[in-house]
Amino acid sequence: MNQSHICPKFEKAMDILSRRWSGLIIYQLQSGPQRFCTLESSIGISGRVLSERLKELEKQGIVKREVYPETPVRIEYSLTEAGEAMKPMMQSIAKWANEWMKKDSPETDQK
Repeated sequence: MNQSHICPKFEKAMDILSRRWSGLIIYQLQSGPQRFCTLESSIGISGRVLSERLKELEKQGIVKREVYPETPVRIEYSLTEAGEAMKPMMQSIAKWANEWMKKDSPETDQK
């Protein structure tokens, strides 16, 4: 497809989703609000990179960071309305992957 015919909004959306770990973070947050340490351990991502991606997704309006004034302070991350709107797309990708990605394929073993 000719580059000049690609919708700029589509291109921006693909840029967000194609950033390493961003799609997995969004997918993980579909189940509800989660703390940083839960995301870090369930995805298998370094704390530094997770922090960077969460800040980027928050800046894009996809992820919301909520601080609870407790002792100790509790911080949870969840999807915004824009992030929630991605659920059908993420579920479609998961369905496609389950149907078409081979289990022992070297491509699926790389992250």
